Amino acid sequence: MKYRLITLVLVILTFVPLAAAQQAPGADFDEYVNKAMKDWGVPGVAIAIVKDDRVVFAKGYGVRDLNKPEPVDEHTLFAIGSSSKAFTAALVAMLVDDNKLKWDDPVTKYLPSFQLFDPYSTRELTITDLLSHRSGLTRGDLLWYASAYDRDEVLRRVRYLKPSWSFRSRFGYQNIMFLAAGQLIPSITGKSWDDFVRERIFVPLGMRSTSTSIKALSNSTDVASPHAKLEDKVQVVAWRNIDNIAPAGSINSNVEDMAQWLRLQLGGGVYQNQRLLSSGAVKEMHTPQTIIRLEGTQTTLYPAAHFLSYGMGWFLSDYQGRKLIEHGGAIDGMRAEVAMMPEEKVGAVILTNLGGTILPQALMFKIFDFYLNSPQRDWSAEMLKATKSLEEQAKAAEKKSEAERVQGTTPSLPLEKYAGTFQSEMYGETKVTLENAKLVIRFGPNFTGELQHWNYDTFRAVWRDPMQGKGFVSFRLNPQGRVESVNIENISDFTRVPEPAGPTSVVPMNETELKKFVGKYALATPPLEISIELIGGVLKANVPGQPLYSLTPVGANRFRLEGAPAGFFAQFEMLDGKPKSLTLVQGERPSIVLLPKT
Repeated sequence: MKYRLITLVLVILTFVPLAAAQQAPGADFDEYVNKAMKDWGVPGVAIAIVKDDRVVFAKGYGVRDLNKPEPVDEHTLFAIGSSSKAFTAALVAMLVDDNKLKWDDPVTKYLPSFQLFDPYSTRELTITDLLSHRSGLTRGDLLWYASAYDRDEVLRRVRYLKPSWSFRSRFGYQNIMFLAAGQLIPSITGKSWDDFVRERIFVPLGMRSTSTSIKALSNSTDVASPHAKLEDKVQVVAWRNIDNIAPAGSINSNVEDMAQWLRLQLGGGVYQNQRLLSSGAVKEMHTPQTIIRLEGTQTTLYPAAHFLSYGMGWFLSDYQGRKLIEHGGAIDGMRAEVAMMPEEKVGAVILTNLGGTILPQALMFKIFDFYLNSPQRDWSAEMLKATKSLEEQAKAAEKKSEAERVQGTTPSLPLEKYAGTFQSEMYGETKVTLENAKLVIRFGPNFTGELQHWNYDTFRAVWRDPMQGKGFVSFRLNPQGRVESVNIENISDFTRVPEPAGPTSVVPMNETELKKFVGKYALATPPLEISIELIGGVLKANVPGQPLYSLTPVGANRFRLEGAPAGFFAQFEMLDGKPKSLTLVQGERPSIVLLPKT
């Protein structure tokens, strides 16, 4: 009898959380969510709500994959994108609690090689600056999104990103600064960001399904597929590996696990009577650090707000007289929202498998209206209307661009003349090749596309990865009519790398063969005289005002100038065994032809 009683109690305890998790925010909530999903074209949504330190609702809607029947539930894994930033801020706060660093410490104290474009900003940038989007830098996201660089290399190359605003003068969303904040952890603890967040947050909160890389998803069978609206049709797209920017946005989780994260935040750093963060640290993260102007798209995302700011890893605003703390997340084919109102002890997490949608924001307001007993607004319809208006504006801009295209032009050069290797200090290398009579451009692992002529020396790249769409690629010619650089729209300018002008392997020559090149060569305008001399069995070029160059034979009448930039050669034209002229080949710069001086 006693055994049966214990069994009954265990059964009751097992089912209590499930029963509590189905306290929907309104009798029509399921109907509302299903209609909103249909209106927005979202395949799947998962929602969890925390109230008074209890998970009162956790449920999935729709399907994980548009082409498969498996439903979304509270265990389905999604990418949470930039909602990961609050985890990085919390890890740094734990180091502050451990007296390992201070909020106002300079970043270079822990990352000595860290460098920004501006020396003053490099010296003055603090830990708080990293976490509050006030570095003065524009995003520069293609440094990580479009490259195969690891975290250290991404951080090294940010020194080439020029500031867009004065340091600390305004809000500028910056993923790479959160990467820098994450890289503080191995510098101080000797552990990777991934291991530290697992040890200090995931494990204590029981977030067993949560990971920091898409590589871990192969261990789960309940995973949502990313979707995107391409050519007005919702399609499945590939998961994007963003391990190289992980502290800014690589966490994958489900609403069941994320609800525990909300409990920690709403509990002021306490979870199940265990303090993981000091109350002071939580308060600091939830305190405004940077003002954000309510303009542009912000008015769509925060239609009821009077003020907007950023704390550390959290957006802060007002809603119906309450403090709203939240952060969205977006990566290829996924959109997330994690939000809470501490005064009401309520929070919600909404995960979706369609990129580019702000449905999670609309559902957040719908949920909070219920708990505030506010008049119900159809946030989904209102925000969808605003979104469609923005989409129409984008389509109109594209049509305008098409209409303004100059017709009837042809490229200035034969297509093969545009081919070559181009270099950017920040982004690295891009290559243009001629393949099957078409130009193809390659930049990093994600951007490869055919170039379609647009007008003059501008082409339109049709990227093979459908998520990247199309973009303009413009070539710039130098005064000599040669391609000297290329601009990839929304990425960067790339300067052409000089190609070796001819063979560079050394050709053996004896002194008798070398003597025939000895002599003085002159150019009338501008006046220039070069003396070719044989010294110690080696030809030397004596150029006024320059060091003495050694000439290494790489052909019968061609010599490489040692010590000169790549692509510099001396080319002799011979007539009856004697030099007729000397051409100085200067890479991409114009060649100079000198005649023997008699």
